[in-house]
Amino acid sequence: MQISRINPNNVSGSQALAALPFDLQVQELVQRIEQFTKYEGFTDTAIDAVQLIRADHPTTGTLTVYEPSVCIIAQGQKQAVLGNEILRYDPANYLVASVDVPVMGQVLEATPEKPYLCFRLALDTQQISYLLLAGGDEIRKTASIKAPPRRGLFVSKANATLLDAVLRLMRLLETPADIPVLAPLLMREIIYRLLQGEQGETLAQIALAGSHAQQIGKVINTLKRDYHKNLRIDDLAREACMSSSSLHAHFKTITNMTPLQYQKQLRLQEARRLLFAEQLDAATVSHRVGYESPSQFNREYHRLFGLPPVRDIARLRSSNALFGQA
Repeated sequence: MQISRINPNNVSGSQALAALPFDLQVQELVQRIEQFTKYEGFTDTAIDAVQLIRADHPTTGTLTVYEPSVCIIAQGQKQAVLGNEILRYDPANYLVASVDVPVMGQVLEATPEKPYLCFRLALDTQQISYLLLAGGDEIRKTASIKAPPRRGLFVSKANATLLDAVLRLMRLLETPADIPVLAPLLMREIIYRLLQGEQGETLAQIALAGSHAQQIGKVINTLKRDYHKNLRIDDLAREACMSSSSLHAHFKTITNMTPLQYQKQLRLQEARRLLFAEQLDAATVSHRVGYESPSQFNREYHRLFGLPPVRDIARLRSSNALFGQA
């Protein structure tokens, strides 16, 4: 693919934006992701927080935990299922996870000629907090600890201002010596653009000390760490400084599931990963992830993934399933 190139050393960000319309920005992002993703799967880059994803074919639904990040598709389409809610995103829409959420992800559009290509940037809560303090009234007004929590996974319309910052970050991969100095500035700019977006308040909440979103974030961290243990709701509520009923309500608003449903999805995701990656039987795996009854494990596994463990793993291996985010 040949597109007109702009030397980022010769033009300012605003000039580059004026010279490169949105559709050409998308074309350049396709070209740059293809340059660094010769094979299907997940590609780490010289910028620690940036990961690139490629799929040459549609995939089956794969349960994974989306960590705080922004996912920007350059080509293809994907859907993320959170509880009973379906979010679809493509080059016109980006997806943001403001907290860790178990999601069933599936690439919908991809061919070897036009592969699914995605840019993923991990989001740093400390950077969000810094920008809320330094970003002026237009950013600070989006944040309030009294604001009700919102869903921790959302899709928003992409725009040329955001893609301009993403492209300038991607261009640094060709000049590695510039990455230590310039990459942090550009990642901060991308977060700033997200905070300016239509759902900036949702992202801001997770960085506010004392907000419901941050309190739920603490509970999520506990569930991730101790997913294999029998946890009591009353203990989780005390950790969040909430009543049990408030914890249930706010947790479900943010994750679209209860704390116990969240823990169950974490257990089953880890079980699926172990079965896929290691030569273990289902009974051994069920005990490792916290189930006391292998039969209960088999029932819940079948209910979530549509097949019993052995058949599901055989299907995944035959389809070269992609495990991971974005």
